[in-house]
Amino acid sequence: MKFVDLVNIRIRSGKGGKGCIAFRREKYVPMGGPSGGDGGRGGDVVFRATTDMSTLLDFKYLDHHEAENGKMGLGSDKKGRDAETLVIPVPVGTLIINAETDEVVADMTQDGQTAVVAQGGRGGKGNAHFKSSTHQAPRFAQPGEPGVEMRLTLELKLLADVGLVGLPNAGKSTMISVISAARPKIADYPFTTLVPNLGVVKPEDGRSFVVADIPGLIAGASDGAGLGIQFLRHIERTTVLAHLVDVSDMNESDPVEDFKTVMAELEAYSPELAGRTMIVAGTKTDACLEGERLGRLHEYCANEGYVFYPVSAVTGDGVRTLVKALEREVHKG
Repeated sequence: MKFVDLVNIRIRSGKGGKGCIAFRREKYVPMGGPSGGDGGRGGDVVFRATTDMSTLLDFKYLDHHEAENGKMGLGSDKKGRDAETLVIPVPVGTLIINAETDEVVADMTQDGQTAVVAQGGRGGKGNAHFKSSTHQAPRFAQPGEPGVEMRLTLELKLLADVGLVGLPNAGKSTMISVISAARPKIADYPFTTLVPNLGVVKPEDGRSFVVADIPGLIAGASDGAGLGIQFLRHIERTTVLAHLVDVSDMNESDPVEDFKTVMAELEAYSPELAGRTMIVAGTKTDACLEGERLGRLHEYCANEGYVFYPVSAVTGDGVRTLVKALEREVHKG
């Protein structure tokens, strides 16, 4: 399934039904007496969060959503039928934003959560409401209130406790496949991960947490290079970042410079995100024979105050220790 996490749509709640102009046919009642019923209420537009969806793909093909209008009132004081509520399902983690004001209308973070985004118009009053001692045969009624029309931006932000970040081929996909049941595409070339992946980690004798694997950042990502920073929204809700850096002998670049490159792109996207609790993991230690690259990154992290763990997802060395450290940070306090 194609992963879509940002769409623009237009919604409209239902218009209220017209009030009715009608008269009874009764003896001794002037002009038969007014008996027009009220119009029905227009339908509300309600968003409902569900775990049955994982993408906003459906909204790419259907971007206009309208609720029903209320029915017109009838004679004999009969009220028009209220319109049904239009319920629009969205994935859990969807942010609903007013596209014209940039105001956050609702943040759908719980399965089954609902939010009334646009209320339907009230039905107009029938002419029976306007009878008085001086005006016993009113020949007018109220029109129904118009519905509310809005342009919305739907932005999906995955709900994860830990975000895996790093350059392409740093070992993020391999790591999430080892510590969880997620099965992302893994290959020995960059940009094999094109969409975020979620995995639930269940440590032994510990509490589970959710990890998000974010497609690799490169230098200039904040300016649109590579996959850009379009997927970083999916780690804005995370508690901890795990920064994976390739320290193997096969990686020709300096691991410290690799670390700084990713940090610069995080800073460009959001200084708050760059300052979040971060654990650094030197990956692919099974292919690090001399250890000089690993030692250099370890020393740099110690000087900068970052917690550092050497790991190998292939052999499993250090993985359990890393998972326990992430669990502690996620459930801290």
